Amino acid sequence: MFIKATKQQLKLRLLIEGASGSGKTFSALQLAKGLGGKVAVIDTERGSASLYSDKFDFDVCELDYYSPEKYIEAIKYAQQDYDVIIIDSITHEWSGEGGILDIHRQLGGQFNDWSKVTPKHNAFINAILASNAHIICTARTKSDYVIEQVTNRRGKSVNAPTKVGLKSEQRDGLDYEFTIVFRVNQQHLAESTKDRTGIFSDFHEVLKEEHAVKISNWLNDGVTADEYSKQQQEQLVQIAVTYLTNCTPEKRPEALAKAIGKYGDRPEFEQFKTQ
Repeated sequence: MFIKATKQQLKLRLLIEGASGSGKTFSALQLAKGLGGKVAVIDTERGSASLYSDKFDFDVCELDYYSPEKYIEAIKYAQQDYDVIIIDSITHEWSGEGGILDIHRQLGGQFNDWSKVTPKHNAFINAILASNAHIICTARTKSDYVIEQVTNRRGKSVNAPTKVGLKSEQRDGLDYEFTIVFRVNQQHLAESTKDRTGIFSDFHEVLKEEHAVKISNWLNDGVTADEYSKQQQEQLVQIAVTYLTNCTPEKRPEALAKAIGKYGDRPEFEQFKTQ
C-alpha cells in the first residue's frame, strides 16, 4: 500500500575522501564542531586526530586492529554518549590488518569465500546507517600524480606534478550509503561528488563550521521520528477504515479483528462493530 511521503529529521551520514595530506581529519573535525554536541573520534590513523586536540574538543578511541566487529563495537559504544561520531578512517576496515581483505585472504582468497566475508562488511555499514548519532567518515584514496600548470614564486606558469586521489580504498559503491560525499584535494579544497541536500552544487571550498550549520538546518527540516510514526499510523488507520467500508459483510469481522490487532481498538473502528 502507498502512504503520503513525508520528510523526516535525519542524522548525518557524510564521507570525506582524499589522498594523504589532503586534510580529511581536520575537515571532519570542523564539520563535527559545526554540528554541535559531544564529539567522539574512532581513530585508525595512529593518533592523527589527536594532533588537533588543541583546536577541537573531542574524545578519542584508537583502534589497532581493524576488523568490522571492532568498528561496530566502537560505534555502538560511542552512540550511547556522543552526538557526533567521526570514523577516521573506514579504509582500514577494508584493507587494514583484520579488515575485509585480510579476512578474505585468510579464508583462502577464493571467489566463494566472499559469501562469508560480505555479511561482515554489511554489518559494519548497517551499524553506521542505524546509529542514532551523526556520523562523519573519512576514506583514503589511492594516490597518483598528474602534471598541472601552476604559478611558481616568481609568478611564472610552469608544469609541475600534483598529487591527486583517484579512488577510495573501500568497497565499490560505498558512496551510495551516504547523504553527502566530499572529495578533498591537496589544497584542502572540497567538492561534492554526491549531495542529496542540494547545498553544495558547484562547491569548491575548504570545509568549515558554517557549512555544517547549513547541513544541520537541512537535516532538521522535517518531522521528528515520533511525529512521522504518528502520521504514518494515522494514514494506515484511514486505509484500514476504507477497506472495512468497502469489504463484504462476510469478510468484515475478520478484517476488523486484524485491524484492531494491528492498530489497537481505535474509535474509527467502532462503527464496524455492530455491522
